[in-house]
Amino acid sequence: MSGLKITNARVIDLRFPTSRENIGSDAVNTDPDYSAAYCILETNNGPKGYGLTFTLGRGTELCVEALRYLSRFVVGRNLSSITDDLGAFYRQLTSDTQFRWLGPEKGVIHLATGALINAVWDLYARVEGKPLWRLLAEMDAEEIVRAIDFRYITDVLTPEEALALLRERRAGMEYRLAQLQKSGYPAYTTSTGWFGFSDEKILHLCDEALSEGWTHFKLKVGGKPEDDLRRARLMRERIGPDNKLMMDANQKWDVQEAIERTTELAEVNPWWMEEPTSPDDILGHARIRRETKMRIATGEHCHNRVMFKQLMQANAIDVCQIDSCRLAGVNENLAVMLMAAKFNIPVCPHAGGVGLCEYVQHLSAFDYLRVSATLENRVTEYVGHLHEHFADPVRIRNAHYLLPEKPGYSAEIYPETLREYSYPDGPVWNPAYK
Repeated sequence: MSGLKITNARVIDLRFPTSRENIGSDAVNTDPDYSAAYCILETNNGPKGYGLTFTLGRGTELCVEALRYLSRFVVGRNLSSITDDLGAFYRQLTSDTQFRWLGPEKGVIHLATGALINAVWDLYARVEGKPLWRLLAEMDAEEIVRAIDFRYITDVLTPEEALALLRERRAGMEYRLAQLQKSGYPAYTTSTGWFGFSDEKILHLCDEALSEGWTHFKLKVGGKPEDDLRRARLMRERIGPDNKLMMDANQKWDVQEAIERTTELAEVNPWWMEEPTSPDDILGHARIRRETKMRIATGEHCHNRVMFKQLMQANAIDVCQIDSCRLAGVNENLAVMLMAAKFNIPVCPHAGGVGLCEYVQHLSAFDYLRVSATLENRVTEYVGHLHEHFADPVRIRNAHYLLPEKPGYSAEIYPETLREYSYPDGPVWNPAYK
């Protein structure tokens, strides 16, 4: 690895017209075109690293420009100069004295940071010949802790506490690995309940999912109260009383409205209510949780580890939904998983989108193997679209993610997809394309 130099960073604006079929639609994001700022790290000796950050169409160009700016911190460097101290690399990207002002550690620049960091980890894992989950799981506790930026979170988790937890939970990893290799990691489906789907389509998709072994289903809510309740009753009736039904309001409601609507929907026994209000409203989430007695889930729009820290401190969430790209890549997700373990809050990653399922399967496996050491109340989101564009797509069997086997972070997208769906010049974006 010492002679492997990163010689170039290609950045691509990649967009898929998913809005044409209401895929990904929710009460707030009604017309998403699932997209990504996509990064390819080229080297002087063959292997490449692939990374992305997920977006919804318009604005992807801003992430692309931020990613191009940040790439100056990797081009011309030996990979070993980064991987020898991944924590220092993280701090370098998030501490540019002028660029940092645009965040700090949030928004467009943090999304771009996640793409670049994920690309570095992908390259690192490829060079080591391991899938990312295995690279992480086989690291010494000291290596994992060195990759984490503990700034602003030592009041709840110190490096020493993280070390102790990782060392303690290392016991039994071989048994847990054998379990994952046999059965996979439990998943839930969101593909049955998008906001723009008709009642008939929801029922049809539920029937398909049940026949495939799914036991956890998510429904998008946040429309008219009578419509939400009707759809929720339909889904509950179709999946039966013993399967889990989760609901996602995607930030639609004010706090008082969220309390009222969540209370109304309690009739169908939801397993959790997700993003009931603004993702930044920590005290609002705490109040909704307290007054509805409902399990509250959030995290896909949580800017950084500091916000997660406060959500946990405030007893505002029951389910921690890390996002592989909203946070600054693998490094920051390590910090949040360790905090969640200290608070005994299950990590159930947000997925879907472009490549998020490919990413989070690695994080979930690592969390089970080295951090949480349990599958209780843990399930990872899955949606069944766009995987055909990836060289190492997710594999689902009986509603479980099967462990990735190929080296890397599963982020490589086929060259023909990059050509066809690049924006605005790819042929799929030509009005005459069919």
